[in-house]
Amino acid sequence: MNGTKSSFFLCIKNRGYAASLQVRTVYRAISDPEAEAHGMLRIVDEFGEDYLFPTGLFVPIEVPEAAAHAFAGAA
Repeated sequence: MNGTKSSFFLCIKNRGYAASLQVRTVYRAISDPEAEAHGMLRIVDEFGEDYLFPTGLFVPIEVPEAAAHAFAGAA
């Protein structure tokens, strides 16, 4: 995994990725400028592994700092 900047995204659809993504679930993303240049997000799953997914499957959301710490601790 590369980069220290992370942000949060809500999965709004999982077509083609139903085994990997759950709709209405918040995921942490890791900054990956190269992936983003190709329309992809580096998403961290519940096991702390990161994978690339198309940006169109997500919308960015703001997460309170206390909740962000909880997400980081779960990984």
